[in-house]
Amino acid sequence: MGSSSSSPRPMKHQVFLSFRGEDTRLNFTSHLLKALKDTGMNVFSDEETLERGEQISPALLDAIVASNLSIIILSKDYASSKSCLAEVSWIIERKRIQQQIVLPIFYHVDPSDVRNLGGSFKKSFIDHESKSLDQVQRWKEAFAEVGKLKGWHIEGGKFDRPETEYIKDIVEHVTKKLINDKSSTAFEELVGIDYQKTTILKLIKQKDCRVIGLWGMAGIGKTSLAGVVYNEIYSMFERCRFLLNVREIIQKQGKESLRNCFLSKILKQEIEIPTPSIGSTFTRERLNNKKVIVVLDDVDDPDLIDYLGVKHFGDGSKIILTSRDRQVLKNGGADIIYKINKLDENSSLQLFSTFAFKQLNPTANFRDLSNQFVGYAQGNPLALKVLGSKLYTKSRKEWESEVDRLKEYGQPKISQILKSSFDELDELEKNLFLDIACFFKGKFKTEVEDILCSLYNGAVCGISNLVDKCLLDVSCFQDMLDNLGRSYIPESLRKEPLMISMHDILEEMGKDIVRQDAIGIGNCSRLWSPKDVCQVLRFNKGTESIRGIKLDMSQFDNLKLSPVIFENMLNLRFIHFYFPRKFKKCWNKSLLEDQVDIISLPDELRYLSWSYYPFKSLSSSFNPKNLVVLKLPYGDMEQLWNEDDHQDLVSLREIDLTDCKNLRKIPNLPGAIHLKILQCSGCESLIKFPCLTHLASLKSFGHGSCHNLEKFPEIPSHLNSLYLKGTRIEEVPDSIEHLIGLRNLELGNSRVKNVSNNISKLESLYSLGLSHCPITKFPEIPRSLRVLDLSKTQIEQVSLSSDCVRNLQNLNMSGPSIQKLQCNISLSGSREIPTIDVPSSILRFKSLQTLTMNHCKSLKLLLELPPLIGHLVAHDCTSLEKASFTDKNLQQHDFSDENDEFFMMFSNCFNLNQDSIGSIETNAMFKIGSIAEKWGEQYFFRGGATVCCFPGTEISANKFESQNENSSLTLKIAPNVCGKRRFLSFAICLVADLTHCSGFNGLEFTCEYQLTVSSCSDGAGGYEKFKSVLYDGWIFKSKRKYLGDHVLILFKKDMVKEDKNYEEASFKFYIRSYSYNEDGKKICLHDFKVKKCGVHVFYVGAKSCADGNVESSENSKLNEMSNDESDDSFYSAEEAIFEEANSDTRKRL
Repeated sequence: MGSSSSSPRPMKHQVFLSFRGEDTRLNFTSHLLKALKDTGMNVFSDEETLERGEQISPALLDAIVASNLSIIILSKDYASSKSCLAEVSWIIERKRIQQQIVLPIFYHVDPSDVRNLGGSFKKSFIDHESKSLDQVQRWKEAFAEVGKLKGWHIEGGKFDRPETEYIKDIVEHVTKKLINDKSSTAFEELVGIDYQKTTILKLIKQKDCRVIGLWGMAGIGKTSLAGVVYNEIYSMFERCRFLLNVREIIQKQGKESLRNCFLSKILKQEIEIPTPSIGSTFTRERLNNKKVIVVLDDVDDPDLIDYLGVKHFGDGSKIILTSRDRQVLKNGGADIIYKINKLDENSSLQLFSTFAFKQLNPTANFRDLSNQFVGYAQGNPLALKVLGSKLYTKSRKEWESEVDRLKEYGQPKISQILKSSFDELDELEKNLFLDIACFFKGKFKTEVEDILCSLYNGAVCGISNLVDKCLLDVSCFQDMLDNLGRSYIPESLRKEPLMISMHDILEEMGKDIVRQDAIGIGNCSRLWSPKDVCQVLRFNKGTESIRGIKLDMSQFDNLKLSPVIFENMLNLRFIHFYFPRKFKKCWNKSLLEDQVDIISLPDELRYLSWSYYPFKSLSSSFNPKNLVVLKLPYGDMEQLWNEDDHQDLVSLREIDLTDCKNLRKIPNLPGAIHLKILQCSGCESLIKFPCLTHLASLKSFGHGSCHNLEKFPEIPSHLNSLYLKGTRIEEVPDSIEHLIGLRNLELGNSRVKNVSNNISKLESLYSLGLSHCPITKFPEIPRSLRVLDLSKTQIEQVSLSSDCVRNLQNLNMSGPSIQKLQCNISLSGSREIPTIDVPSSILRFKSLQTLTMNHCKSLKLLLELPPLIGHLVAHDCTSLEKASFTDKNLQQHDFSDENDEFFMMFSNCFNLNQDSIGSIETNAMFKIGSIAEKWGEQYFFRGGATVCCFPGTEISANKFESQNENSSLTLKIAPNVCGKRRFLSFAICLVADLTHCSGFNGLEFTCEYQLTVSSCSDGAGGYEKFKSVLYDGWIFKSKRKYLGDHVLILFKKDMVKEDKNYEEASFKFYIRSYSYNEDGKKICLHDFKVKKCGVHVFYVGAKSCADGNVESSENSKLNEMSNDESDDSFYSAEEAIFEEANSDTRKRL
């Protein structure tokens, strides 16, 4: 997971106590410690009696960082302890950096001796200097600074006060300090939301951002985040109010009472307004003179904002609203809406452990169970707190029992809180929510809308309302893969439709509502539990109450159905019989008593999805007039229905007959005017298709692996996608020009020899696949083409010009036939490649982002490649001698989120000459340097991984100045002589034998590194530890074989760190192969030896908006931070603001 400290985050302390044990441990310090703890404070005191050495230990360093206040008990021999001086140095550093409160106690010593390093302290420092300790000067400065702070001087003796009185004063003072300390917020409220707090604070600084809406599901932490922000800034305003649970207050007291009380507090005078609006000019003027910060928590009425009169508050006032309903925030006039993010896995585990163990990490024997509870909560803080609190001090056996109970019944306390959101829905929204919870979670949004629109009027609007109320999520395919840790997403998947998703706890709540509403299983409106479904189907208990059935068929080996099993289910709308993907075996075909060969289906069906459908056709008595989706993959049918039977198909949107091996023909589907998808791939018995030009809505037509299909099908001109992979089709005919709407054409593994030049007329064509086809000539392609797969064809030479492939992004030419590939850059009116800078407006061949040339055994030349190509994979090109890149001055150094990863794989290319290797290395470092420069310009740049691989045993001394013969090295950081803010970017080079890496799921390259703060810097030294997974992804596939030593150049965004006056960096590198167990957890299989390692440091100065402040401008006001279709959080919009601010800066310069 990114770059993070290798050790768990320390538990928060209110007070850190620093003292010299031999002087005060058994008297004053022990009494003070007890008094502090008796008040309930969390106090850290190091009770070890051993001298810890001159460097502060990581545990003590973490404890100081995690404390709000430090007390330093300065006694006679305090300065003789090197560890005590290191503590003082680090405490003073924390005072400067994070404004930690520091309180000195001068115990039987003169404060002037501390300030001036006199008395007994003078001798101590002389002793330290005699040992030539580098830290002494730093210790002196910190020690003297402590002497200048206000504290308590306990002289002792008969004329001084008793120590008990001093202790009483100290405890009272510390208590007051902590109560008023903005940083003393309960630690559990801060876990995982620090970065969100920072974002909201930036928004508050914007002048045009007056009303801020915090939006999210119940329990996600809206109130906590609002509270943390409020505590941080309330002192900057004349008046401040935090109204908790506004919805509940209004229900109990009414809006008028709330307003009168609210305004009375703001104006500090009894106010009573009986009218709907604030009519008094005097009252409005008084409000206008007040700079106010107000938090309105849990708002459900958009009119409340105006009713309370917040629009009359003075300039600089800020209003923070929290709500579960985005539409309330929109209508309430929020200038910006920020979606609260769920906690990541690490923060979730910390928060859960805070309540379950009263520490920040689980104990070793509970870690596996803790991960299960964290997985159940899915980043919801409320769920984590409830579960953790319930399990505190419980035995492992009780924990295991709770896991089983959760799987069956959920957590009532959590469900009760979330159910209030459901109770506020109207009848339509309730039905939509329950249908999606039981049947359609994880389905495509358009498919769900089509199905539910056939049942409910206003379903599309209802689904949108559920998203606004945080009861549903709509996410794109890439987001789902990102959540699974996938870093590389193919371009074809980036355009996938949106998916309907839902938090698991909300899903469980919905199912629980269905269960509670039913009297008996047969009367349950929706069935999904294998046990319940089995009882209904086995014993024919179905009734007209049942609206849908979902059955995981892998749960049963011998389930037999009656042919009339559905006859009593007159209102059955949904049937979904499926196998999980991990099960490849088909269902037991003995389904029916007496071997009946057909089953009756109810006419109310909207959704019929039945994997391994065991019958030869659908029942002739079934009228599909209401059917929207028909999915019968892997079925036994020979035909859908008798051609002579007229079928009403007007509602039908999708047909999926994938791998129905016995299917002999497809009906011409008259009347299916709304059919969008027809999927017949793998139907090996199909010989031809009927004319389908009448299907006015058809967008996708898939019949790949229909091995007997010889003729190009007759299809409508507006068709979007056509899949003919693995057919017997031999040519793409001239009539292809009529398919003007075609975006994707897949003909891989077919017999295509000729592609008509008319294909170049298809102005919408995005992707063309001709892999494994006996084609010998590079086809004429349209300028619109983005993806072209010509792998394992018989094409020998290719010369690409920017004119013919100006928009091409992904080209695959893998295979043994190709001998030469050249990318020619041309300028308007010129055939020569210039060697000078050219204007950015000139057309250049920079669109290509992925070039794949694997196993091109005959390939010798790979010339004039674009230097910023995203993915260049030329594995096992054993004859390749020369690879070159165009002049980097011909390319703009622009990086977007879509080309933030760079791969150059020349593995097993053993004939590469030295000039080519040098060119590859130079290009890799150019890319890394460009990313590092981008980071300096914009801190939020989300650059990905860089991986370069080629055969070799040596690391370039010119490019990697710091090298070592094993897997670790230490280097010195160049001093920051200019004193300005800068970043350190570390590029890595490794040498390893990759011979034995095949056969695994992949390789993981990991770097553990430590950055040490300069001993000459202000304050204490110390160090920070980080861990970065440099690469762990698709590029090292198990099917590829690697031979011998290879050089790897690696970089990732989390190898960029802001320089905190570091003087030294130490690195340790690991290469491990891994696989996954049955639970999907990664397991290490083998460690590979790192033979050599090298590091290069890029020093990058921070530019323009690198400080992270969000500047406002007239054009940067955003009404909300997510688009209409997706639930984006603030980051994408924030980057837009950064870009606008940068643009404005450039204009001023």
